[in-house]
Amino acid sequence: MRERKGDGDADARSESRVTASEPSGPGEPGSGPGFAVCLTHDVDRPYKTYQGLYYAAKSNPGYHLRTLLRRENPYWQFEDIVALERDLGVRSSFYFLNEPSLLETGSLSDWLEPKNWVEHLGRYDLDSASIADAVRDLDEGGWEVGIHGSFRSCDDFDRLRTEKRELEAVLGHEVVGGRQHHLKLGPNTWRYHRELGLKYDASPGSSSEHGFQHGYRPFRPFDDDFVVFPLTLMEVSLPDPGSAFDEAWAECERLLDEAEANDAVMTVLWHPRYFNEDEFPGYRRLYRRIVERALDRGAWVGPVADYYREFLAERDSSDSDDAGEESDGRATDSATTDNATAGGANRSLSP
Repeated sequence: MRERKGDGDADARSESRVTASEPSGPGEPGSGPGFAVCLTHDVDRPYKTYQGLYYAAKSNPGYHLRTLLRRENPYWQFEDIVALERDLGVRSSFYFLNEPSLLETGSLSDWLEPKNWVEHLGRYDLDSASIADAVRDLDEGGWEVGIHGSFRSCDDFDRLRTEKRELEAVLGHEVVGGRQHHLKLGPNTWRYHRELGLKYDASPGSSSEHGFQHGYRPFRPFDDDFVVFPLTLMEVSLPDPGSAFDEAWAECERLLDEAEANDAVMTVLWHPRYFNEDEFPGYRRLYRRIVERALDRGAWVGPVADYYREFLAERDSSDSDDAGEESDGRATDSATTDNATAGGANRSLSP
């Protein structure tokens, strides 16, 4: 939403089979503002580590090696993002990842899988002083802090519960929702989210395609107060704005046109590291233009949790804890699960 004056990776497209209801349409009670743009950032890699060697082998080795040797941190973009959004009068959602150490959770076969080491080497600790301070500063400033469920948590209720509790311990209060890492969803992920008290998920989408393949508005997979926000646009699905800015902007403008024409909720994902103009030229400028044009068109712009609270949270949830659940909160109603399932192949966005 607009800020009040004075307020301080493989294709991850999900093939949703949901048949449950959408929230009310424009003009109906609880319908929301019509055209809206939700701004989100998945905090995958706040520190540049092994990626420096990877990129140095491809191009500009002097720069990338220098960022390692001087201990520079070009991926730490929290302050710059906040300054940019504050200047535009908006806020956004930041989803923090709590990837477990492979040394603690991996089997021998896991250790031999390269993609698992990519996740391990890029991980960070939520309770480290710098990350914890960033989490609290964002929250205190009015930005949403949500959960970015780790790579395996989509199929692991206990792991997801641990990650939620640990993030909330740092944050000091409950989170409203989030998005799964690599957009990875399993047959029971949304049920796990709901049973853990999360109010929304923003995972269904793609790292290679953009658009409204999953509909124009959030939907309710269980026909209760748990809501799914489809992902419309991830920055890596666009032409590289560093070399083809006009082409990238044309795609963004087309999406804004379609969203406005259909009173859609358009959800945008920009990873924090893409705000570093030295390594990803054009992406910061493109993000700013998307927000500016959305505001010019009269769109509601803000964090996903704000949209949920303001327009969707009033629905009665008294029937959300019905039969078909085990004592530990995990559901066993296979018929409902089959109608509220998302899954898909995943292509790592790392390094």
